[in-house]
Amino acid sequence: ITFVTGCDPNYKTSQKILNELVKQGADLLEIGMPFSDPMADGPSIQRSSIRALIEGANIRKILKLVHDFRKKNQITPIILMGYLNPILSFGINNFFKSAKKAGTDGLIVVDVPPEEDSEIFDLAIKNKIDLIKLATPTTNVERLKKILKTCSGFLYYVAIKGITGSKSADPKLVKESIKSIKKNTTIPVAVGFGIKRPIDAATIAKTGCDGIVVGSALVKIIENSLKNKKSKHNIALKVGNMVKNIKQKIKWIGL
Repeated sequence: ITFVTGCDPNYKTSQKILNELVKQGADLLEIGMPFSDPMADGPSIQRSSIRALIEGANIRKILKLVHDFRKKNQITPIILMGYLNPILSFGINNFFKSAKKAGTDGLIVVDVPPEEDSEIFDLAIKNKIDLIKLATPTTNVERLKKILKTCSGFLYYVAIKGITGSKSADPKLVKESIKSIKKNTTIPVAVGFGIKRPIDAATIAKTGCDGIVVGSALVKIIENSLKNKKSKHNIALKVGNMVKNIKQKIKWIGL
């Protein structure tokens, strides 16, 4: 599973990046909806949101990005990740209806706890959009069961305590957590946060999880490429090459 911020660094390049990610082996696309205060994200993803917002990104453009991608690809699942404020501003009913029409399969709303998610959960069911929930190293069994009540598609396990891109995940702790989670659900579990290199992805792949999310590492490639005049025209290829290396590393260890 790959994460990039939609419309970063601009709409046209973002389109190329999404297509290249799939070409090089991404099985599912997670697209970030730019927000001015992305509290769960580290500096690199925060800066990607700022770049996209400066280019005029908003929910309408993100949905157009999905719609345009779907013209060529009807198969690869797409989930949107973001925060509640932009969705409220767009209109919750309008958002879900438009997201489904564009070709969205799932949604992560980071800042809505299970106690407050009834409105978006009901609309997700109505529009046949999976509502993907987060669990963390500090989530106890009682809390996990509450989270799972409104979770579909897959459970996103946050492998570290902290923001995206801050440190590497501990495979031993992840393996223990995945084992504990799977005692309480049959839903697939994907692991994200703290997966920076192909070897990290390959190591986490052996923990018993069903998916691996790589985000900050890809976003940093975009950022670094923009600083280099020679490489800023090959951003999609550079990001795709990272995904290709991850896939090769996972295959090399026999998964």
